[in-house]
Formats: sequence, C-alpha cells, structure tokens
Amino acid sequence: MGDREGASGPVAVVTGASRGLGLALAEALARDGWRLVIDARRPGHLEAAAGRLAVRTTVVAIPGDIADPAHRAMIAGAAAGLGPVALVVNNASTLGASPLPSLSEIDGPVLQRIFEVNVVAPLLLLQALGPSLAPGATLMNITSDAGVEAYEGWGGYGASKAALEHESRTLAAERPDLRLLVVDPGDMRTEMHQDAFPGEDISDRPEPEASVPGIMALIDGEQPSGRYRVRDVLEPEAPLKAPDKHPEAPLKAPDKHQVGQP
Repeated sequence: MGDREGASGPVAVVTGASRGLGLALAEALARDGWRLVIDARRPGHLEAAAGRLAVRTTVVAIPGDIADPAHRAMIAGAAAGLGPVALVVNNASTLGASPLPSLSEIDGPVLQRIFEVNVVAPLLLLQALGPSLAPGATLMNITSDAGVEAYEGWGGYGASKAALEHESRTLAAERPDLRLLVVDPGDMRTEMHQDAFPGEDISDRPEPEASVPGIMALIDGEQPSGRYRVRDVLEPEAPLKAPDKHPEAPLKAPDKHQVGQP
C-alpha cells in the first residue's frame, strides 16, 4: 500500500495494472487525483507500479489472481475502505496459451481459464463491489477487435471477449443506474501482444500510453453505455460516435499484424 497524505479524490479499481495499458491508465487517473485500488498477478511488478503511483495519490495494491474469489473479496474490501467506487476498469486479461492454438487444438483447461479470467471474473468482481459502488458509477470492460472479427488462432481469446461484450450489453440493460463502457483500445505494444506473436518484432505497434487519452475522454465524458473504439474517440475532426451496439464482423482472412487487443 502507498498513501499520499491528504489525497481525497474519487475511487477507481483497475485490474491488471502492473504493466501495459493498466499501468498507463492508472498513472493518468493518479495525475487527475483519483485514489486507486490496483491488482496484478506478479507481486514484484505490482509493487513497483504502486511505488510510482503513490507519489501522486493514495494507492492500495493487491497481488493475486482475479479469478480467485478470495482475491476479489480483498479488492472489494480495500475499495470499501477508501470510499464509494466511481470507476471500475476490468483490464486484467489472458490469452491462454502462447503460441496461440487453433480452436481444434486448444486444451479444455486453457479455454476454461480464458473464460474464468476474461468473462467470469469481471462480473463477479462487480458483484463483490456492489455495496461500494457510487451512484452512477462507470464500469469499463476492455475488449478487442478479436471479439468481433475472426482471426486464426485467436478463437479462444476472441470468444471470451465476445462473451464479455454481450455480458456488458446485458448488464447495461439490467443496470441503468450504471454506465457500462466496452472499450477497444486498439493495437498496442504490450507483453500480451508479444506473447501472441512470439519471436516476432512488434515495435511498429504504438505504446499503450497512446490509447490513454481516448480512454480518459470516455471516463470524463458523458457518453452512454455502449461499445467504443479509442481510435474513433481520438479522431480530431470527428465527434465522439454513438456506441457501437451491433458491430458487424464478416468472416475474413486474418491479418495477424492488425489484431488490436490489450
């Protein structure tokens, strides 16, 4: 835990915040005065991230597996201790296996793990946080174009993101008191993306920080529940688009260098 004396901003929970997009977004939130509860699986990386964030804000760092009920309960307890939670960012995610297997070859336990982390855990974290959610709280689920497009090798991960998106749309219908944002950050140079393409050079992808301004614009804005692509938000000459409620994804030959995912 890191505490900056006098910190009294709104509270956000960000999962998978030790590296990549999660850490970049947590740093932007910290700069804006948000108090943070963050988690990640690797304690060393999480401790380093918390040290950076604690310079600016109050941060509670909880290492563990987001698919573990006891870990989610610890996150909920820490959030309740800080005050009403105004923002939850479900960024933690897993590809499953690297190299990516085809659906004909993926192991059952690997597929089950993907869904436990990418689909089940975000919903159960929301349930655990329920009593601590502020009125009108924003729930942001990080998705991927693999959830709407068909890419060879991405079937397990893509199916989980498609399920997460449908889960989010249903929650939006059931919980009009919350703002449910499904956000595709686009292609990024992250550890996860490197795992998807082992041994390949992914230096042409933008750093995660490039997606943060668009995500912050959604957090700070008044867009209704729906699906948003960061690249649409960042287009300087285009207004923020209405939510993409029914994305159409024709089956097409995959371009492995154009898959956008966290």
